[in-house]
Amino acid sequence: MWTLSGFADEISADLDEQCDLLDTLGMRNLEFRSVDGINVADLTDEQLTAVKETLDRRNIGVTCIGSPIGKSDVTADFGEQLPRFERSLRAAQVLQSPFVRVFSFFLPPGDDPARHRDEVLRRMSRLAAGAENAGVTLLHENETRVYGETPERCVDIFEGVGSAALRATWDPANFVHAGFAPFTEAYPVIRPYLVHLQIKDCTDTGNVPAGQGGGQIPETLAALRDSGFDGVFSLEPHLSAREGMIGFSGPELFTTAATAFTGLLHDAKAEWQ
Repeated sequence: MWTLSGFADEISADLDEQCDLLDTLGMRNLEFRSVDGINVADLTDEQLTAVKETLDRRNIGVTCIGSPIGKSDVTADFGEQLPRFERSLRAAQVLQSPFVRVFSFFLPPGDDPARHRDEVLRRMSRLAAGAENAGVTLLHENETRVYGETPERCVDIFEGVGSAALRATWDPANFVHAGFAPFTEAYPVIRPYLVHLQIKDCTDTGNVPAGQGGGQIPETLAALRDSGFDGVFSLEPHLSAREGMIGFSGPELFTTAATAFTGLLHDAKAEWQ
């Protein structure tokens, strides 16, 4: 049984408005990244408790904490990120999320990635150890311009760190932006580490609903079904634009994204909840 979730702050900054649309769409889970414009890594315990009370009242679970950790320059002071990382782990504990998303640090433009490999692995190992101690699993996202932008370097991270507390979340649109065919080139090597997917598709001109771009999402769904995958699919459509690092869609476009993806699930004859 596959689990359907989504970055509900793409619907609205207001948590109740997020839950209203999830109810309408029949979705019982969300990915928690921000509320009222405040990133999850900056919320106090009191604010996290209020979020948990609202989600419990609305019968909505949390599948992943969408932290910003690792979405920073590899040359920047790593220690400055650790307090926000600890807050992200705390959020996972309070909201009872099994996963926290992370990134593998932006590389200086034009630099040879090999120059920064040791530092990236050192940092990712430190993050994985912290997650393991907290009883949480980290999900590395293949963001563009980070060390783990390419399929080969994603695998290098997982093998180099060697921790069960570090696994993969798959963003097909990011692979397209990086010049890779997601299913053809990336899926075969990343599948052993894959427990979670971020559903975003794109063309040369921008993001589109799932199945309408080059993300090879139908092929990926079929392969996952046939391989016995049992994990999370999280809508992160980014069909509109908003200032800052957080993508946005709004209620209407988020509904469009959900309808497109559940249509693909139907076509794949997949069972989901």
